[in-house]
Amino acid sequence: MAEQPQTGSLKSRTAIVVVFETFRNELDEHNDRRERLIKNSRDVTNLSKKVIFLLHRIMTEDEPTPKPNNDRASRAAAKGREKLKEVQNLFASIRGEVEGDRFWRYQRNVSPGLQEYIEALSFAHYLDTGALISFNQVQQSLSDEHGVPYFPLTLEDYLLGLSDLTGELMRYAISAISQRGGRTIAREVCTFVRSCRADFETLTPYYKELRKKQAVTSQSLQKIEDATYAIAVRTSEYDLPPEMLDDVVAMVSGSYGRGSGEDQSQRKRPRPDDDGGDDD
Repeated sequence: MAEQPQTGSLKSRTAIVVVFETFRNELDEHNDRRERLIKNSRDVTNLSKKVIFLLHRIMTEDEPTPKPNNDRASRAAAKGREKLKEVQNLFASIRGEVEGDRFWRYQRNVSPGLQEYIEALSFAHYLDTGALISFNQVQQSLSDEHGVPYFPLTLEDYLLGLSDLTGELMRYAISAISQRGGRTIAREVCTFVRSCRADFETLTPYYKELRKKQAVTSQSLQKIEDATYAIAVRTSEYDLPPEMLDDVVAMVSGSYGRGSGEDQSQRKRPRPDDDGGDDD
């Protein structure tokens, strides 16, 4: 009779140990998956940044025989999209990790790299078309050959990625001013960024992070407006052929670029060989 309580106690203890071992295995699996997704997001961020640098480099490099800006933009976009296939392959590799409802558990780990990817993809799209990439186009780029998405694209990630695009457009506009036809490009970019800011403003009550990024978008817009205004005023002082005006614009935009480079309020991107820390 004395052995029965002991036997029952051992069974109860064994059952508890089995339950806690199950919990331990689930937590270990969760932590391992989370670490893999964080590493994947960092790799995506690094590659996406390199694509952005590539696009800027192509659009500002000196060419022995100058070509129309449309040709250069199309070439830059084509190279950028080709490089972005590496990023898309990284997203495809985590498809099994974020299947079904599991995606929403790890969405915050995927989000930083996804936003950087959207920024790079939308920059290439703008150079090629002069328009904003649509939500469906981004989701399609994150799908397999049968059109099945690797994971759902959230509206918040889409909007935050596009909000970061305005900073790259500011850099593109200011660097383009000193090139032939750059004044027209700067005015077009200025109008485009102003429209983006106005459209995003209607959505800020629903997304806290978007409201924060609107301040950076406003700073980017102000820099473009200041640069285009300064160029318009300076060039109006001279009755010169367009070729000679380009030299004047190059001098003015050069001095403007040195001044704006001291502004620390605009977020800075690391070089391609940096460790790829996420920026706001």
